[in-house]
Amino acid sequence: MKAFKKLLLLLMAVLLISALAVGCGGNGEAESTEAEAPQEQTEPTKVGFIYVGPIGDAGYTYAHDLGAEYMKKELGDSVELIKVESVPENPADAERVLNQLVSQGCKVIFATSFGYMDSVIKVAAQYPDVTFLHCSGYKTAENVGTYFGQIEQPRYLSGIAAGKMTKTNTIGYVAAFPIPECIRGINSFTMGALSVNPDVKVKVVWTNTWYDPAKEKDAAKSLLEDGADVIAQHQDTPGPMQAAEEAGAYGVSYNSDMSQFAPNAVLTGPVWNWGPYYVRTVKAVQEGTWQTEEYWGPMSDGIVDLAPYAEFLPDDVKQLIDSKKADIISGSLNIFTGPIKDQTGTVRVPEGTTMTDEEILNMDWFVEGVVGSPK
Repeated sequence: MKAFKKLLLLLMAVLLISALAVGCGGNGEAESTEAEAPQEQTEPTKVGFIYVGPIGDAGYTYAHDLGAEYMKKELGDSVELIKVESVPENPADAERVLNQLVSQGCKVIFATSFGYMDSVIKVAAQYPDVTFLHCSGYKTAENVGTYFGQIEQPRYLSGIAAGKMTKTNTIGYVAAFPIPECIRGINSFTMGALSVNPDVKVKVVWTNTWYDPAKEKDAAKSLLEDGADVIAQHQDTPGPMQAAEEAGAYGVSYNSDMSQFAPNAVLTGPVWNWGPYYVRTVKAVQEGTWQTEEYWGPMSDGIVDLAPYAEFLPDDVKQLIDSKKADIISGSLNIFTGPIKDQTGTVRVPEGTTMTDEEILNMDWFVEGVVGSPK
């Protein structure tokens, strides 16, 4: 009898252990299946933008913001925009805002002005999982790329319009800072004007500011008083165009179509189309395919173009510009092919020689026909 009881207890123990083993195995399998199930990505990619001026500047920052909104429209709910306007280019402010955007969860940050470059490089080193893009700079890192467009191409074309329309053969040019970006723009504009009017002189005034409507307008007035009857600009506001209109002169604007602010003056002007670049870049980050690069897009990419022509620009001038534009896009016209002389008459680019990208991007001298100092 005792042996039977022992056997019964042993069988009950075996059954209990088997039941527990099956139960544990079932739970483990369920947990494993749940852990391995793919998680759907529902959170949008936060994309930060740092602007040097206000969105309402009608120029440079406005053009970037149009690009940001285009990107938002194209990518929809997969992105969330965080913008900070009027950020000074000094390290203290730039670094503070960059860190702020990272703390807000931004995974892509576009710093849209040249003066942010060193701050971007410094902050990016602290956040390797964030992608930084710096506009118009030349320093990169594994998670930092640069981007800009060959705005010199439409500047050359706008120079043709100015060269054809001037009566005094004096064109005024209001420019921000004596840096390569501005210098090569002045040079290409001047070469375009000279290609149709060898008697042209382009007088340059530096304002040492990107955004100062009153100062930009005053600089244009000084050029008009000095005999200019066409005003061009590398500034962020319509101030120079408004000064031209008030004086009964013509204007060549920049960044965006500024004809609404000076409809009787603006002939045309180089413009930016940042949207497709922003879409392409953010999609690459989302898909995990983005790699650092130094993007410098030509007119054929669509990142730079000309604003619509004024109705009062003669048809033959429009046709000439259109023809030269087609040559630039096809590659048959390279505006930085010699012979090119500097202000002293010295040949800097021999006939048949084309400047390298590095030489163009680091240009620190003025071509023949420019009046003013590149420093």
